[in-house]
Formats: sequence, structure tokens, C-alpha cells
Amino acid sequence: MKKLALSLVLVASVAFVSCKDTNKEAEVEATANEAIENVEETATEATEAIEETATEATEAVEATATEATEAVEATPAN
Repeated sequence: MKKLALSLVLVASVAFVSCKDTNKEAEVEATANEAIENVEETATEATEAIEETATEATEAVEATATEATEAVEATPAN
């Protein structure tokens, strides 16, 4: 009977540790997924900011080029 009780305790402890490890794996996986989502969101925001800045820079260069062209055309020829 004592061996049976010890065997049951051993099986129960192995099952408990196994469940505990499974819970830790699930937590690690959830944390990893959250981190991936955060990185993707940050990358998307950075891409949008870069595109907006590039558009603004392009518009500024085009405006400057137009002003320079108009200034050259307005200058009387010698």
C-alpha cells in the first residue's frame, strides 16, 4: 500500500510539473506573439512616417525648382 501511495504521489507530481511547463510555454508564446505584433505595428508606423516625410520633401524640392525656373525666366537676357 505504501508503494502504491508513493507511486501515485510520483505520478501526480510529474503531471503537475508537466502542466506547469505547458502553462509556461503558453505564456512565453503569448509574450512572443505580443512582441511580434508590437514590432509589426511600430514598423508600419515608421513606414508611414517615412512615406509622409518623403512626400513632403518631394513637394518642397518641386516647389523650389519651380520658383528657380520662374526666377530664371523672369531675369532679362543680356
